[in-house]
Amino acid sequence: MSEESYDIAAAPFEDRKLDLTTFEKDLTLEDWTRIVHFPWFPPPIDVISPVHTVGKGRTNLTLGSPDILQTDANPPYASFSYRQTTAGGPFVSVHFEPAAYGITTPATYVIAFLLEASSPVTLNAGGYASGGTLGGTGPKTLSGKKSLSVVLGNVPANGQVNAYFQQAAPGGSWTWYSTSIEYPPLVIQIGSTI
Repeated sequence: MSEESYDIAAAPFEDRKLDLTTFEKDLTLEDWTRIVHFPWFPPPIDVISPVHTVGKGRTNLTLGSPDILQTDANPPYASFSYRQTTAGGPFVSVHFEPAAYGITTPATYVIAFLLEASSPVTLNAGGYASGGTLGGTGPKTLSGKKSLSVVLGNVPANGQVNAYFQQAAPGGSWTWYSTSIEYPPLVIQIGSTI
């Protein structure tokens, strides 16, 4: 025990003073960059797919007018081509109930759809955030293999929310593979923002 530590330990409690900022750290910034990678992407809360259509609580999948739902393919998929429907056109929608997963506070979620189109097709992104906010909505052009997302911000834990992609006008055909329900990545900024 150092002389300073002995003096602190022997002093009356109200007189004890120890500067915690003087402790030497055993990990340097370089050490941290080797063991922690940013941004950090937490694992999905759930992944809804053609073979996992119902999650916890009221978390579920709705497919509007698919051409085919192929569950024995690798990977399973649903494909769509435009035709006018009472819902306005073919769509894929995922509903999510945060409280069913043990979530107890408001949070932001990224609902990411894995989609593919061999030629450009315009899909409308939308959703319902149960009093929260929506981001990433409106028309999006899909061409090739993409993960397209709708962000549901400040969603109450007891909310029942959804996100969807819908083809509302003629265009190419498209395929849906899965939808992941995720927290946004954790991003840490080191340094001053002034």
